[in-house]
Amino acid sequence: MENTDKNKLSRTDLFSMAVGQIIGVGIMTMTGIAIGYTGRSVNLAYIVAGIITIISMIPQIYIGGTANFIGGQYSQIAVLSGKRLAGVYLYIQLFSTLAISMYTISFADYFLSLFPSVNAKLLGVIVLTILFGTHLFGVKQAAILQNILCVVLAVAIASYIVLGLGHIQPDYFTEGFTTGGAGGFVVASIYLTFAAGGAQYVVNYSSQAKNPTKDIPFVIVASTAAVVIVYAVMATVAAGVLPVDQVANQPLSVSADAFMPQAVYTFFVVGGAMFALLTTLNFNIGMIVYPVMRACQDGWLPKGLARKNEKHGSYPYILLVFYLIGIIPIIAGLDLATVANSTVILFTIIRGVIAYKTYGFGRMKN
Repeated sequence: MENTDKNKLSRTDLFSMAVGQIIGVGIMTMTGIAIGYTGRSVNLAYIVAGIITIISMIPQIYIGGTANFIGGQYSQIAVLSGKRLAGVYLYIQLFSTLAISMYTISFADYFLSLFPSVNAKLLGVIVLTILFGTHLFGVKQAAILQNILCVVLAVAIASYIVLGLGHIQPDYFTEGFTTGGAGGFVVASIYLTFAAGGAQYVVNYSSQAKNPTKDIPFVIVASTAAVVIVYAVMATVAAGVLPVDQVANQPLSVSADAFMPQAVYTFFVVGGAMFALLTTLNFNIGMIVYPVMRACQDGWLPKGLARKNEKHGSYPYILLVFYLIGIIPIIAGLDLATVANSTVILFTIIRGVIAYKTYGFGRMKN
């Protein structure tokens, strides 16, 4: 089965992928920390964070609308800055795939909070095997799975919002609104950009999109804006149902416990967090395939690694390599937090290079 338009990603598929990437368990912890900086104005801080995030992604939006970059960010860097820097990006990408193990381990930890007798390593292996196995049948199947996961995640988030709005205290705007002053608000806004980011990586699905030059830029902006609005409403509930000093620097579970029935509370804290991890994990598995495929064609990795399964349009050998990268640390019980988090600064540099080169590219066109 060829990868025809029927099997490629629609705008809805890409939107679901991007939303699943943006929403992570960070919302559960980062909101409380931001409340500690700025109090109940945390909802406005989320809006500002979203605006900052979208502005920072303008280079990706612009360059993504000019051409179909088969290898996603790898191809963008190769075109703008040459293949040598693209190769550097590739190896950073390979290093960062250790995050796959982190997401899986975190999922297992949440699951164990409900069922403590379950073997965490076995659960991690099963989850990762199912997700990678889905991608073996093609990106469209992975997108269908993402849509299902996002629906469950949306139900968990909606339960928090719907049940919480009626419990917001009437003194919301008069008590504890900007506890940290202008400085605290600015710090909270910048801090929350980490929760609002991630949509730009949908560019790595360019080769699988039906209409990449139109859909990718739209999805980057629309998914970021949609998630930030939802985050702002959630933050209003988080900061408003209890006094600020009780929710500052606390996870959302503290505010949720104040108004949710026990069964719904369990679903929100565990189910919501678990599905946020699964959507992010599913996105990242697919995201890494296409830059690596293109890099194999350019000679950075063995060309045979990019052999395609024509029936499903997938790249089984690339998936196998990353499956092993993800599964071995889980079985070995390695602590990957420091290693994986160290890639953040490297990717920030890469995005800076893309922004700088895109600016130069735009000036040449004009």
